[in-house]
Amino acid sequence: MDVTLHLAQDPEADELLGRSPLAALVGMLLDQQVPMEWAFKGPATIAQRLGADDLDAQDIAAHDPEAFAALLSEKPAVHRYPGSMAKRIQQLCQYLVEHYDGDAEGVWRGVDSGAELLKRLEALPGFGKQKAQIFLALLGKQLGVRPSGWREAAGAYGEPKAYRSVADITGPESLAKVRAHKQELKAVAKAKASGK
Repeated sequence: MDVTLHLAQDPEADELLGRSPLAALVGMLLDQQVPMEWAFKGPATIAQRLGADDLDAQDIAAHDPEAFAALLSEKPAVHRYPGSMAKRIQQLCQYLVEHYDGDAEGVWRGVDSGAELLKRLEALPGFGKQKAQIFLALLGKQLGVRPSGWREAAGAYGEPKAYRSVADITGPESLAKVRAHKQELKAVAKAKASGK
């Protein structure tokens, strides 16, 4: 993996996301209840605070939980909920250590089908079906991981030029399209909730 992503809209953070499978997974995990750029900048912030160039699943899994939560809580915090996200990141890393020897890329390396890859992603702590499908679409669209049937397994997120998620963000223009799509969905949900 060594591509340029534009999810954090920050060159250093995006460079890490493009070369580090674990950073990409952690960014995806953080992508909830905060702006997307904030979430995907998180892995670079964590690495910097750990004094490292990259994230290491074994190191994070073995890190003292209180110290790791404090590290994510430092100003500026890595997430709106740094304590609970620190716990989730450690759970993800522990899972990767137990099932993939700490090698995040092992989740998708050598997978033959999109269905199998989706199943592996859904098994990751903190990854429900939607998050797994979005990450699968990101792998296929931007990181060149395309087992047979990957688009189908990614659902609507796998559609070309869908502009539904981070999988479609390649720069400021596509970011604006994804934001517009999300605002449209929120407006529809709000209208349904108010009975209009």
